[in-house]
Amino acid sequence: MEFIQIVVLGIIQGIAEFLPISSSAHLIIARQIFNIGSFISDNISLAFDLALHFGTLLAIILYFFKELFNLLKEGVTKGVKTSNGKLFWLIIIATIPAAIAGVLFEDIFDNFFRKKIILIALALIIMGIIIYVVDKKSKNIKSMKDLSYKDAILIGLSQTFALIPGFSRSGTTIAASRALKLNREDSAKFSFYLSIPVVAGATLLTLLKENTFAIISSNLVVFGTGILVSFLTGLICISFLLKYIKKHDFKIFMWYRVILGIVVILSVLI
Repeated sequence: MEFIQIVVLGIIQGIAEFLPISSSAHLIIARQIFNIGSFISDNISLAFDLALHFGTLLAIILYFFKELFNLLKEGVTKGVKTSNGKLFWLIIIATIPAAIAGVLFEDIFDNFFRKKIILIALALIIMGIIIYVVDKKSKNIKSMKDLSYKDAILIGLSQTFALIPGFSRSGTTIAASRALKLNREDSAKFSFYLSIPVVAGATLLTLLKENTFAIISSNLVVFGTGILVSFLTGLICISFLLKYIKKHDFKIFMWYRVILGIVVILSVLI
């Protein structure tokens, strides 16, 4: 039974990380409302959640490996002289606000909001509406090669709101990108790219914490299963979202977030 719950959590992470519906909120709700993974003790839950994020990080790297390799190569060797080189440095610039906020405030926000289920539900509802309205009112004018340094900073600042479970890192960055008139597909891609340094940095910081390696080594099956399942599910969801938004808007995600938020609030209050 515990193994099945680990698999379910991995699937939830693989889906919710890339769709703009907040993976952190879903993992918290799964445990506290539906008791999925409730057997995972508090002292390893944060590390386990990060392991699931690491699985989706591997999915992004594999799915976009060729593009990412070219970005890195041209960014390091040619600087901003090429479109790929410039995009590499835009990703770095956009990562800085989230990196600073994460180092300074991630533990504070995470410890506070993990127990505030109603606030998480409200964040799901509010951000779902914002994503839909912003997308609906924005034109598809820019591609990633048209992004400016100012655009990168604004998108990076929006990413800091993802410290609040329910807002969604992909949701905030996609909404910000769409507000800046970046087309839907490139908004999603840029959001995927931005997750790489953020998740990699968060993983490194967690590994540097005391007892992390001991926790992992004593729970290898739990962590290994979670990483593998979130990785495989993530690959499927990346492909799905990129194909879906070519012909559709974000209305379905708004309604999903609103309905889930209402269900969570009612489950707490009733």
